[in-house]
Amino acid sequence: MTHDDAERAALLVTEAATAARRAQRQLAPLTRQDKDAALHALADALVDATDRVLAANAEDTARARAQGMSEGLIDRLALDAGRLAAIAAAVREIAALPDPVGEIIDGQTLPNGLRVRRRRVPLGVVGMIYEARPNVTVDVTALALKSGNAVILRGGSAAEATNAVIVKVLRAALAGCGLSPDLVATVDPAGRAGARALMRARGLVDVLVPRGGAGLIKTVVETSSVPVIETGSGNCHVYVDASADLEDAVGIIVNAKTQRVGVCNAAETLLVHEAVADAFLPRAARALWERGVTLHADDAARAVLAAPGTGADALVAATEEDWATEYGSLDLAVRVVADVHEATEHVRRYSTGHTEAVLAQDLRVVNDFTTGVDCAVVMVNASTRFTDGSQLGLGAELGISTQKLHARGPMGLAALTTTQWLVEGEGHVRP
Repeated sequence: MTHDDAERAALLVTEAATAARRAQRQLAPLTRQDKDAALHALADALVDATDRVLAANAEDTARARAQGMSEGLIDRLALDAGRLAAIAAAVREIAALPDPVGEIIDGQTLPNGLRVRRRRVPLGVVGMIYEARPNVTVDVTALALKSGNAVILRGGSAAEATNAVIVKVLRAALAGCGLSPDLVATVDPAGRAGARALMRARGLVDVLVPRGGAGLIKTVVETSSVPVIETGSGNCHVYVDASADLEDAVGIIVNAKTQRVGVCNAAETLLVHEAVADAFLPRAARALWERGVTLHADDAARAVLAAPGTGADALVAATEEDWATEYGSLDLAVRVVADVHEATEHVRRYSTGHTEAVLAQDLRVVNDFTTGVDCAVVMVNASTRFTDGSQLGLGAELGISTQKLHARGPMGLAALTTTQWLVEGEGHVRP
């Protein structure tokens, strides 16, 4: 990156953020009905532009394959008519949700007569740095509009053509509703220099949200002078207890691993209680092998799975590295554990704090697991794939926050607000 590149990027971000700030103030007097009408217009515009968006996306995916991008990441990048329709439907779901702006969180009247309330207000200008996820372009724009914010996007080179078309469609739809198109802007034309300038735009951008691989998130957290809401990578575990319904458990682990492999809520490690290893592992392995999964198993698991008649098509010895790996592929680490306490110890050591699942009918085991792991979401007898804003009633999400300040877990409308104290008196002065 040359000095001239950095200067051009800084100018682009400054102009976009200044325009976004002006546009964001325009949202303050809007009613919920106004914002919801605009959201429906965005959804309609996306559907109408299906051919343009898919043509651009085909260009992006072809380039990604030529450059050797993994199939898991290409799956995140690729769109078809069904996926685009689902993205538009998510925008309409956001329109159906309550408006968070102005919501009174709590309040009281003090002994001195002051009336104190705390209400939700927008964050302001939100920056988003993400990669190979064109759906995020739409999700964050819709969530921001509903919660009274403006957004500046850096979507990465992998989805550059797709994002360029989507941003044009969204800006045109906003203008068609009488709103400023500057409520959504992209700094993609500035490339990596644009991302760096966005990270240095303290005072212009109120908060920055990175969404992508561990490397991208680490770079943003360590480089940004803008406050960051940290999303996290997903080294997610599923623990199958001795008390689990084993038939359900097979279906859950297959879904958690294979329903979409390149996403942060896919399972990466299976932990199995030793009492049910002989009964469960061969059944689970056959179902996983049928879907092309390679199992990276510890000695105890391999002793079961290498037995005659089990058909160990894809079985390799697990290494220490496997326990800490977010594969994003058809690979799954497998370990046999003595009990729930050994399972939680393993999770505490290797978890990225995203999503952990316990499959058990014994309520004591469920309690030990849910209180023993430290993560944003705990699933009980359910697939890790449900850690998703649309699945948990948020309409869509900015990402899954694995930090503990401001927001944790799937970030929807409420995560795009902060609070403001409203204190009303009648000529009160402090004694």
